Amino acid sequence: MRIYVDYDDCLCETARSFVKLAKDMFGRNAAYEDIRFFELDKSFALDEDQYARFMIRGHEPDVLLSYEETPGASAVINEWIGCGYEVSIITGRPYSAYEASRKWLDNHGLQKARLYCFNKYGRDSFIKNSAFSLEPEDYRRMKFDFAVEDSPKAFRFFDHLPDLRVLVFDRPWNQGCEFPNENYTRCFDWESIRRIVAG
Repeated sequence: MRIYVDYDDCLCETARSFVKLAKDMFGRNAAYEDIRFFELDKSFALDEDQYARFMIRGHEPDVLLSYEETPGASAVINEWIGCGYEVSIITGRPYSAYEASRKWLDNHGLQKARLYCFNKYGRDSFIKNSAFSLEPEDYRRMKFDFAVEDSPKAFRFFDHLPDLRVLVFDRPWNQGCEFPNENYTRCFDWESIRRIVAG
């Protein structure tokens, strides 16, 4: 079994931390439940300069290491690894965030999970000349049986895998989206994800 797992807002509570960061940096009083746009500049009403500074700060090591784990994530992923499943953590974070991201995984008992930085969202604009460890052509050669993802903007990266089961982690910004086909299932926690993968 080969499983793709998105990092932010699947493994850890990035958006909840970003709510606090937006308040601390710019005085924005947005509620997590009101984050209806995956584009955080819209959700927090940030101009271009504010958004760039916000995203740079959000990718600094001390901030990345502070994110809370999504309840149950590590336990389920370690159960899969114990069963011999191949688990790949595929994040849209730039490679400059790799070391802190890897350390977060290790600190949460996920030393055996593979980590790849893949330019899912074209966010290299806020960290100039940022690099990624996984190129699109390499990603398209990867095969998965299941994917755990929260972002509708990432769904296009599954088009080359017609049999892939996509488990969409329920978040405010994906509640109004239309799923591409019947292979997509909304999941509300890691226990429901575990049960689906277990069959």
